[in-house]
Amino acid sequence: MSRCTSCGGEVSIASRFCAACGAGKFDPGLCRDCRYSRRIESDRGSVFFRCELSLEDSRFPKYPRLPVRVCSGYRVKEPEARAES
Repeated sequence: MSRCTSCGGEVSIASRFCAACGAGKFDPGLCRDCRYSRRIESDRGSVFFRCELSLEDSRFPKYPRLPVRVCSGYRVKEPEARAES
């Protein structure tokens, strides 16, 4: 294991991704916080980002080459609502 350069959390050598803050040695670009992106981790520790827009529009690849720097379908994820106590 190595340490994330952003938050100091543990980064898997296989995935090169910090689960704690979404950063680390690996940068998926816009996919990190896109509402249509789904992070998928294999049993072996490999990490993929799947584009849900690809289900509706063939212009978007199912698994885009990373890092994605420009994307016409990019939309920022809505912040998750906190449950009120």
